[in-house]
Amino acid sequence: MDIAIQTHNQRPAAVWSSGGLDYDQISRGISDSIDHCVLRLDPKPGESILDLATGTGWTSRVVARRGARVTGVDIASELVAAAKARAEAEGLAIDYRIGDAESLPFADGAFDAVISTCGVMFASRPEAAAAELARVTRHSGRIALTTWLNDSNVARMFQVMKPYMAAPPDPAPPSPFEWGRTERIRELLARDFDLKFEKGVSYYREPSGESAWQTFSTGYGPTKALAASLDESRRAQLRRDFIAFHDSFATELGICVPREYWVTVGVRK
Repeated sequence: MDIAIQTHNQRPAAVWSSGGLDYDQISRGISDSIDHCVLRLDPKPGESILDLATGTGWTSRVVARRGARVTGVDIASELVAAAKARAEAEGLAIDYRIGDAESLPFADGAFDAVISTCGVMFASRPEAAAAELARVTRHSGRIALTTWLNDSNVARMFQVMKPYMAAPPDPAPPSPFEWGRTERIRELLARDFDLKFEKGVSYYREPSGESAWQTFSTGYGPTKALAASLDESRRAQLRRDFIAFHDSFATELGICVPREYWVTVGVRK
């Protein structure tokens, strides 16, 4: 058990961690949305920038190539280890740490900017994560977030997996896809940030639905952990449904799944 992670987040940390180095292929699939978010953040050389929920560090590497001083934080130890290895291989000096988005190990106003690409939306206590975003961003500093729309094809993919999941606790935790509504984002962040929004579409391309299953069942913690929890028959049914969903976006060259998201940019009040 990692003391940097709060007790209620230990299990989610293990789930996300299970993707390991293969999670980088998940980031590859959203790299267009990452580039969009970095463009709107507009990091400057020498700025101190936090990549929150860094995963295997794809976003942090894009930001670091623009000359910023980057810190990457994630609850998943295996993803952080993979991020370190990839940054070292590219000769990028990025400071990676295990940390909890709901209780960050940084001083008030420690960063010129914070970026999170489809990451902070999965924090189990969104109000706490939003408060920490504000706390570590300096006055007049910036945030840039990408969050999947609540009716996006990513949300629909989770609906495909939902029948195979264990029943949620009562009361159920808030859906991460609530971050896909600007009204909810304003509820969480407008007190501390002046906010602006821009919609985008990320295109997830694979040779086939079978390829999508292989990518997600090996590298995406929620899918990998769910598949591992099922008996052989149920796992085969999940695989069938997951492949069928992705094959519904077939083209003459493979599959191409449009996935809508918001880019939120905020300036700290």
